[in-house]
Amino acid sequence: MSEPGVNEPYGKPLPNVRPVEEPFWAAARHGELRLQRCGSCGSWRFPVAEYCPRCLSTEASWEPVAGTGTIFMRTFMHRAYFPSFAGDLPYNVVWVRLDEGPLLTGNVVGAGHDEIVVGARVRVVFDPVTPDVTLPRFELR
Repeated sequence: MSEPGVNEPYGKPLPNVRPVEEPFWAAARHGELRLQRCGSCGSWRFPVAEYCPRCLSTEASWEPVAGTGTIFMRTFMHRAYFPSFAGDLPYNVVWVRLDEGPLLTGNVVGAGHDEIVVGARVRVVFDPVTPDVTLPRFELR
């Protein structure tokens, strides 16, 4: 079986990357998780924003984060809202509270549904689904 994006097209929806989000996706392509950090108050910004939600500063830098965290919420999708997900049913969707604080949405790979529980520790892994898009996913620690 070939890897998606290499010999066959990736049929699932891909992010519509805004210019302000490009550093996040560029880091992911290099196997690194980076988030915005406010240059004024030091708080993390995720989702990506042009203004800090705490102090309204426009100053920010893109800082690496550990990519480790805890499953905050999980659900299992039993309906394919996009036909390209039909072969994955049921699939999991999780919110992970990173150790740095922000919540990231993703899914856990390489684990059974009974292992994907709130409070489980995870770490980020990177899935290069196309030459231009690498998706952060999570695996159990």
